[in-house]
Order: sequence, then structure tokens, then C-alpha cells
Amino acid sequence: MGFDGHVVSDCGAVGDIHAGHKVVQTGEEAAAVAVKNGCDLNCGGTYPLLVASVAAGLVTEDDIDRAVRHVFATRFRLGMFDPPERVPYASVPFEVNDCEEHRAVALRMARESIVLLRNEGGLLPLSKNTKRLAVVGPNADDAELLKGNYCGEPSRSVTPLAGIRKAVPGAEVVHMPGCSLKGRETDGFAQAVAAAAKADVVVAVMGFAPRLEGEEGEVAEEDGGGDRLRMGLPGVQEDLLRELCATGKPVVLALTNGSAVAINWADENVPAILDIWYGGEECGTALAEVLFGDYSPAGRLPLTFYRSLDQVPEFTDYRMEGRTYRYMKREPLYRFGYGLSYTRFAYSGLVLDPAEVAAGDPVEVSAEVENVGTRPGDEVVQLYVTNLDATVPVPVRQLAGFRRLGLAPGEKRRVSFTLQPAQMSVIDEEWKRTVRAGRFALAVGGGQPGDPKASERAGSNVLEAELRVTGRAVELEK
Repeated sequence: MGFDGHVVSDCGAVGDIHAGHKVVQTGEEAAAVAVKNGCDLNCGGTYPLLVASVAAGLVTEDDIDRAVRHVFATRFRLGMFDPPERVPYASVPFEVNDCEEHRAVALRMARESIVLLRNEGGLLPLSKNTKRLAVVGPNADDAELLKGNYCGEPSRSVTPLAGIRKAVPGAEVVHMPGCSLKGRETDGFAQAVAAAAKADVVVAVMGFAPRLEGEEGEVAEEDGGGDRLRMGLPGVQEDLLRELCATGKPVVLALTNGSAVAINWADENVPAILDIWYGGEECGTALAEVLFGDYSPAGRLPLTFYRSLDQVPEFTDYRMEGRTYRYMKREPLYRFGYGLSYTRFAYSGLVLDPAEVAAGDPVEVSAEVENVGTRPGDEVVQLYVTNLDATVPVPVRQLAGFRRLGLAPGEKRRVSFTLQPAQMSVIDEEWKRTVRAGRFALAVGGGQPGDPKASERAGSNVLEAELRVTGRAVELEK
């Protein structure tokens, strides 16, 4: 792969080779197996056993020397053996950490990651002249969920509630959690519903939290010991959401999560849905910018949202069949790559150069994208490829490229991709990666081709064309 750095294990992973996975019988064997297979540095307590591993003939000093060279090469690059005046890192003042420039990056990340899943009747963006807002839900003012998992501690965090209050200082913003994150109690429903009934707009901040879907010990409140047992909203959150909608007031659902959530009822009944994930220290600021139209959302789903566990193969089935957008043939709740905007984009002029290519050669794919709406906004242009004539198992389609670009109303730009031979290849019957003659379906647009939600809600089109690959099969390097 040409990698010239060092390889480090996950913490405890080398010990798991013998203690957890039982691949070998002892820690000395585990340490030897890891080093010989390219793991230069161990996060854990197993590598001190390498002295005994050498003595037992399980690994050689030459094997260890190779790992040491890799680790020390990194240390040399970091300047750990040079005078401080020669090390650029040594002159970075402590104040750079958590500086305003870093917070600006955090805000940009939070903005660009928000995905607009539904916006019935153009409810969003909300008017800044809105007089009364009810901010409801167990996650509305929880700074812990902003951090996700495996993270540092920000000096200050902007929760969704804080971001909304700052964005509309003249509005009356009432906060009622309504329920706990995963409990079954409904004692808080009455207050939350009463606040919603008096409000002009309801913002419901619901979903998961890191303590429900983090790793192992982090998931203190999850029954599955680190695994989610259900795909729907936890506890009684959906029950509360139904009662909020029953007030007749417009409801915006701001979803917090780090994985797929089956929000089937919400998708049919809640007029506006935003996925804000675990948005980091500036999550609340970004959410408010999107809610009140200072920023047009353009995030796209990096995973598939299934309708239920029935659409997910058994965990013990290691085949790819039915998994992810690449192999799933049933229609999910939301497809990978899906996301809406406050403006609309139109595609035209799809060009394949050339439209017929010899096996092993690249192809230039380009199309024009135009902002045909009234607001400036970003578009995420996506290229998908499908092998139509493969004689071995291949994905239904796969993402072959994407570009995010900002366009003013009426602005048009041509976007180009280079489709590489590897993206047209298959693993053949002899386990070799080859490019074979045949037909390939290419699609360029703001999402996957044939997505019923995108065609219904996004107001943009996807262009499709057929590429022909000719000549003898070409084997590619692994």
C-alpha cells in the first residue's frame, strides 16, 4: 500500500487474540502473531511478553527490529530527538488549543453534517419573527450527547436549546423535556404538550445518546451491553412525539444519533425532520442557523436508514447480501446519499469521455448542475456505477465519486469525475481483480438513481447513461 508509518493496535486487541478470540493459547503467542503480521505498537499490556516470545522461538529479534524501526521513524518525524528550536510543534503555544479558529472548524463541521430528511410544505426555514417556541425532548439541553464517543472535553458547549435561544432573543422559548432518554415514564407529557399547544412552533430534540450506543462500558444505559436492540426511538419518545403532533402545531424533529434510526411514523407525520447527529461543541449554533435560514442544509446520509430489523440480515450471517446500499434490493426508509436542501438543483449535459473505452482505461464523467431555486446552497453531486453484465456477484451500485459545491441562485457549473479502472473491476472466479468487457450504468445527481423520496421531495433530477467497456479482460494490481 506504500504506507511508511507505523501500525498500532486497538487498545486491548492483541490481548484479545488469546484471551477473547482464542486464536492462540498464551499472551506470548499473541504478541508474536501480532508483530509478525505487521502490528508495530501495542496499545495494551501484551507486548512486554515479547521477551519471552523471543526466548521461546515464537518471534525473532529481526521481526521486532522491523517494528522498532517503524515506530522510531515516526518519533524522528515528530522531532522527539531534536533540540526544541528545530521542532515546529514545540513552538505552538498552549493557547492554540480550543482557539476561536478551532471553534470555527467545529461549527463548520456541525453545519455541513446536518441532513434535512423531510420538509413538508416548506415549513423550514422558520421565521426569526416567531414569537413562541416550545423546545421539547430529553436531548434538547444535554451537553453530553454533543460529544459522541472517544472525545475530549470542550471548554464550552452549545446545546440545541442554547443555540435556539441565542438565535431568537426576542422570542419566548419554553423548554420541557417531556420524558427521559429511555425510560417508560410519561409524567412529563402533560407539561410538554401544554407548552406545545401554546407555541407557534415545536422543536422536538429526540433520538439516541452516546450512553445508549457507544462502546462497551460507555453504554451505561443500554440493555444490549453496547449493541442496540431496537431501531426505533428509545423509550416513550415516539409516544411523546405523537402527542406533540396531535396539538396541531407545526413540529420539527431534530434527531440525535450515531447510527440508523427507524422513524417511520415521523417520516409520514412530522412535517420537518433534521438529523443533527452528535454535532460537537457548536451543534446548537449550527442547528439554529439551519432552523432559521442562515444556512441551507446540504448533508447527505453516510449510511442506510432501514425501516425495521426485518430489513437487516442476521448478525451471524457474514455475507454481504442485503447489507448496505451496495447490496440491498429492498427499499429502505432513507437511502445512503439522501438529503434535501432549501433550494433546488437541476442536472443536464451528462458526458462520458469516451462513451466506449478499452478495458483498463479510465473514463471522464461530467455533468452540469444548476441552482434553480431562490436561495444559495450547497449541492453534493454523486456518481454511481452499476456493472450490468457481470458474471460474478457485484454490488447493485456503488458510489464512485462525489463533490460538494456551493451555488448561488441561477449559477451553473460543470462537475467532472474520473472513473478509474478499479471502479469498473470485479473479483473473478480465481480471486483476481479484473476489468472485463461489458455494459455499465452510470448515474450523476444529488442522490442515488430511482430514489422515490428524492424524486418526490428534492425537486432535482438524476442523469443516467450507459458506458461500454470493450477488449480483453485486464488484471489489475492488488
